[in-house]
Amino acid sequence: MNTAQKAIRKKNPSWVFPDFDVKKFSNKQNKYAICVFVINEGSKIQKQLEKMAPYSTMIDIIIADGGSEDGSLEEKFLIKNKVRALITKKGQGKLSAQMRMAFAWCLNENYEGIVIVDGNNKDDVSAIPKFIAALDQGYDHIQGSRYIEGGQAINTPLERHLAVKIIHSPLISIASRKRHTDTTNGFRAYSTKLLTDSDIHIFREVFDAYELHYYLAVESSRRPNYKLTEVPVTRSYPKKGKTPTKISPIKGNLMVLKTLIDASLRRHKL
Repeated sequence: MNTAQKAIRKKNPSWVFPDFDVKKFSNKQNKYAICVFVINEGSKIQKQLEKMAPYSTMIDIIIADGGSEDGSLEEKFLIKNKVRALITKKGQGKLSAQMRMAFAWCLNENYEGIVIVDGNNKDDVSAIPKFIAALDQGYDHIQGSRYIEGGQAINTPLERHLAVKIIHSPLISIASRKRHTDTTNGFRAYSTKLLTDSDIHIFREVFDAYELHYYLAVESSRRPNYKLTEVPVTRSYPKKGKTPTKISPIKGNLMVLKTLIDASLRRHKL
């Protein structure tokens, strides 16, 4: 167990998160961090980081790696592109486990809010200032949306578009008692107030795959002490070829559907 993990667990003994390694390349410069979630994204994450580097003056860039083995996260490249830290998961778990790991480290670094984004180069990172502005305005849950004015969904596969519009967003909205327009979009931001709420308690082992995205959307919506908003974003898919995704067509989509139902029924509520 490294020094960072020991400090976090001593300070917050109820928090459960995977073991991780951390490499820090620079000191904290900003009050917010952006966590980029990756695993074996190859040239896609490298292209994305090159686009993100100019924003390092307004937000600290953190890589939350699920255990990449493709050489895409070479230290010299990360330093050149203004990455502040590389956190690599060593314990078990998928995306929500990576999120718990990254949130625990960032909260221990005293960030006031955290933006999150996938590392597959589908999201237009020029939206980063919109998330920062919303955090500055006191919003606690900020959802990036392709489906509000100013947002764009470029080459979105038809089955995904229909799933969001007909199934996913309506179910989350009903459970939330508030309208959500783009509930599968991983470009979001959270306040430290929300992430450290002991009544919501995100640092539990039950959050392993996509649960945290949905859980935080529902629980923050149903509590009057949190402010929610959506900001317009652009997400682009390739015109041709295989859809870039970590979700398998049958098993993966069934898992997403089960996770959606669990969130809609608030099965993880304390």
